[in-house]
Amino acid sequence: MMKKFLGFPNEKIAQLQELNYEHLAYRAMPRFAMELLRRYFRLEVEGLDNVPRRGPALIAPNHSGYSGFDALVLAHEIQRALGRLPRVLTHHLWFLSKATAIAATKAGFIEANMENGLKHLRKHNLVVIFPEGETGNFKPSVKRYHLQEFRRGFIRMALDAQCPIVPTLIIGAEETHINLSQLRLPKALASLTLPLPLNLIPLPVKWKIVFLRPIQLPYKAGAATDDELVRELAADVREEMQQALSDEVARRDSIFRR
Repeated sequence: MMKKFLGFPNEKIAQLQELNYEHLAYRAMPRFAMELLRRYFRLEVEGLDNVPRRGPALIAPNHSGYSGFDALVLAHEIQRALGRLPRVLTHHLWFLSKATAIAATKAGFIEANMENGLKHLRKHNLVVIFPEGETGNFKPSVKRYHLQEFRRGFIRMALDAQCPIVPTLIIGAEETHINLSQLRLPKALASLTLPLPLNLIPLPVKWKIVFLRPIQLPYKAGAATDDELVRELAADVREEMQQALSDEVARRDSIFRR
């Protein structure tokens, strides 16, 4: 008789044996893995009411923990709670091979560029964009919860698509994987930035995701070409997120508490 595994009902586990390869590899197993991560990190979520149930919106989280778990867990939680599959703007490395490209596409990942972001916003999708880019993802752990400079593409997208921005905080991912430093490769090697990790197995840190109140920028689409305005708006969003992030971190009793 099959034993219950980590709280999952026996019938749910048994159903995995009846699925074809494609569904198993790209649907069932990823969802099962994400549910394991939710339990492992004892995920807590606040502010889901701030995420639109319909229509386009940019979800703009802080980027943390070199593994990319923050993007996976965030996308899964939105789909799980709201039934909307967000499109996650993702580093082009995911799309360099057929195997990773298929897996990324099934998870809702799209290559990070302005064209792709606007295309999906105009289809009234949710789009996840990390304004810090890889600089935030691969920053050393000594700089945890200190937002790096925001790129301005997310502001231009929000203006062009006339959609709200939902600033989002992810707390816990910074301590899940410890990053000692950044390695910047030369132009001959595609100018990549890579992490120097301390641990590969994720630490059982408690995670919290907070969706802040949406920001509707009070400007018309044409303002997307105003570089100075775009820079100021990006700085304002970063400042608001940094204050909220610092407040959330200060309220934690312990990173491992239940």
